[in-house]
Amino acid sequence: MSESVWDVIVVGAGPAGLIAALGAAELGRRVLLLEKNRRPGVKILMSGGTRCNLTHATDERGVVAAYGPPGRFLHSALAALGVQDAIDLFEAEGVAVKVEETGKVFPVSNKALDVLNALLRRLHRSGATLALEEPVRDLQVRPPGFALTTPHRVVSAGRVIFTTGGQSYPGSGTTGDGYAVAARLGHTIVPPRPALVPITVDAPWVAELRGVTLPDVGVRVMEGRTALQAGRGSLLFAHFGLSGPVVLDLSRVVSGHPQPRSLALELDFLPGWKETDLDEHLRVETAAAGKKQLAAVLAVHLPRRLCDALLPRADLPVDRRAAALSRPERARLAGCLKRLTLPLTGTLGFGKAEVTAGGVALTEVDSRTMESKIVPGLYIAGELLDLDGPIGGYNFQAAWSTGWLAGKSSAYRPSAAALPA
Repeated sequence: MSESVWDVIVVGAGPAGLIAALGAAELGRRVLLLEKNRRPGVKILMSGGTRCNLTHATDERGVVAAYGPPGRFLHSALAALGVQDAIDLFEAEGVAVKVEETGKVFPVSNKALDVLNALLRRLHRSGATLALEEPVRDLQVRPPGFALTTPHRVVSAGRVIFTTGGQSYPGSGTTGDGYAVAARLGHTIVPPRPALVPITVDAPWVAELRGVTLPDVGVRVMEGRTALQAGRGSLLFAHFGLSGPVVLDLSRVVSGHPQPRSLALELDFLPGWKETDLDEHLRVETAAAGKKQLAAVLAVHLPRRLCDALLPRADLPVDRRAAALSRPERARLAGCLKRLTLPLTGTLGFGKAEVTAGGVALTEVDSRTMESKIVPGLYIAGELLDLDGPIGGYNFQAAWSTGWLAGKSSAYRPSAAALPA
């Protein structure tokens, strides 16, 4: 094996790795970017239905707030590369962007390939070297730096940036390789689990509604009578259970629970109504509807297929006429519309998860630089960190920001020179 010497080696050419490599190289460092796949940025190409939701239309405080308490870790990274900075970076490479009604930022072209090509163009100009189909099989701390073994050679550097990703969408190459290496080097790994993943339910009738989408539903994850987490947004019925933004955002609670089958989802199909007001509305509407079918009355507010499916849940026949609906029947129907309970079985797992929850403990990484507090000269960024945000481009923004900060910090760090050949 031949050995080559670099200032910085980046492991993993996903969103964080690509931007880290070009960031370090633009400061004049000799940078090698290693990627085990045949092409870089596979997850970028898969994301957002191949459209790539590259960030969210908010400010840095909005990003931090979206992550909850762990969001504090992102302050320095967002100061280094904020939301507008990320947008400017891509627009400077010819990728015009648009903001959709949900706040998601996409390329105007709706092509994730344009986002990846923009990064690759800038990476090429930076002078960084990209090596494909070259997985890292071993990493050794060899003072004053590191030695990395691939199937083809041994490479060494004074600084290493680990951006190998999590375990979500393993078909894209993110199979959790970095966890074992980080653990061997002394890092604590918070157990990885799927996040932003569809939820499976124990309710066969749900499969009959596959394809039905509701724009505004209130959802709560319940353990007995206790709500573990709640959200509101778009919901999609599927043959296995439920998906859609509001469900994906709540899924980490389910995947992280030791007994997901003890949980249930409580659905509020009309979150803009109080239950008492809804009951009165049903009284007035059904009284005026005469021989009209009850499902048709409800279909003013909800898809008819859903209305037909909900009536049996309220112990009412599908062909029930609206007239003369009794008070107990109204109460059951209003309760079904506002508090329908679905028993859970779990999630679709890492294979369908958009991101990974868990990873390298944040307390062991310096948020000001992304440098490990355990191994000097090692930087960790992107999804490998125990940091996952909601749907809407937040996770890509964290990848851009932490990767950029890691790249710049590694280039500035007054560490020992690279190993001699």
